[in-house]
Amino acid sequence: MVEQFQKKLSDSPAMRWTALILLAGAMFFAYIFVDILSPLQDLLQTQRGWDPVAYGHFAGSEPFLNVFVFFLIFAGIILDKMGVRFTAILSGAVMVIGAMINWYAVTDSFEASSLKTFMDGILNLPDAWWNVTPWYAGEPASAKLAAIGFMVFGCGSEMAGITVSRGIVKWFTGHEMALAMGIEMAIARVGVAVVMLGSPVIAAITPISVSRPVAVSLLLCCIGLISFIVYGFMDKKLDAQGAKEEKDDPFRVKDIGKILSLRAFWIVALLCVLYYSAIFPFQKYAINMLQCDLHFSAVAAGRVFFVFPLGAAAVTPFLGNYLDHKGKGATMMILGAILMIVCHLVFAFVVPATQSVLITFLAIIVLGISFSLVPAAMWPSVPKLIDNKLLGSAYALIFWIQNIGLYAFPMIIGSVLKASNPGITDPLKYNYTVPMCVFASLGVAALLLGLYLKIIDRKGGYGLEEPNIKEEPTQTSEQAEA
Repeated sequence: MVEQFQKKLSDSPAMRWTALILLAGAMFFAYIFVDILSPLQDLLQTQRGWDPVAYGHFAGSEPFLNVFVFFLIFAGIILDKMGVRFTAILSGAVMVIGAMINWYAVTDSFEASSLKTFMDGILNLPDAWWNVTPWYAGEPASAKLAAIGFMVFGCGSEMAGITVSRGIVKWFTGHEMALAMGIEMAIARVGVAVVMLGSPVIAAITPISVSRPVAVSLLLCCIGLISFIVYGFMDKKLDAQGAKEEKDDPFRVKDIGKILSLRAFWIVALLCVLYYSAIFPFQKYAINMLQCDLHFSAVAAGRVFFVFPLGAAAVTPFLGNYLDHKGKGATMMILGAILMIVCHLVFAFVVPATQSVLITFLAIIVLGISFSLVPAAMWPSVPKLIDNKLLGSAYALIFWIQNIGLYAFPMIIGSVLKASNPGITDPLKYNYTVPMCVFASLGVAALLLGLYLKIIDRKGGYGLEEPNIKEEPTQTSEQAEA
């Protein structure tokens, strides 16, 4: 029998999965660019003069505008007003612009340009407690300009992140939405693994160049922009068929006071910032740490560390499924914090002492499991703790607080690394014991908050330990006969 109505484009499995590939592919390329310089810390020091402080200020610059100019909020407003199609293309273009600036900053051409002379003379801010910017007196000009590019890129990548989520909801409502979101996140995280393996290999091609991997990732960002443009044509056709875009709860300034007065909000927000600050900034230093502790090349260190993002991507869907059906959300957060503490202490003391590749592999794998445990349990717990009317604004504030940590801790670790290695200028001879202890201390604070969260859950009955999916009770034969 011939159907008498026209199906929407999203009803076609081939079309909606194509849309997902375009969206997830763009985020995959964005994740590659975010960490493209992470495995090249030693080259940045030898070729561009970036000591740990300069590198830390660059690494922390990505969230700068999101934190201090509240760009995350503006991105949400743009998405609400202009829709997925426009915002996706805009975010892709902003990422390309930021990536171009970042790439030019680390090229030989910049080193010989008048722009370098200009950058040497500006943004020389005092190294004082009030200087919360990525710039300071004595910072290499290339690091200053790269930080500008990275913060522009960060605006685009954060905008892209919320836009892709909205796009998946638009195309997969009534279909495999949870699966699609899980796959998109897994694909994006694989981008980090690709960087750890590929960036040192590309840089090592004769002649060795720190800018070559950045040029490749810039090209990938351009492909990501093209993916968003192609998606835009599909999205326009879907709109023409009457598709309606699901809107997130808008950010409301009037809700800020109510949210900030909630004890549960502060526990989750602080748990979030502590945990993520011990993971993402760690990724920025992990390759150099392995180079110093195991006497590996960047290529060999990348081969060891790449199992971390792959393991996290593989384990997360299974943990989410367990949380849905069995619960134990607060317990999972506590266990994740414990595993993180153990792993960072192993990196601080055991790996340098033993130089064991096997122990290093095991610690990285366990850290990947920890990285899956906490986010898988934390984000579904927020709706249980905070009223639905405040949920959109609460998420926005949590992301903002999280970005403060992602901004500050790369700089803190860079300064700690330099201070704990006085007189050492060889980037392959740093001792990472103190920085790893800083990361472990964040885990201890997260553990204490997790324990406190479990206590208030027991008293308040928030249901953090209960499964997300409530199973209907089965009737006994006597009840059925009655």
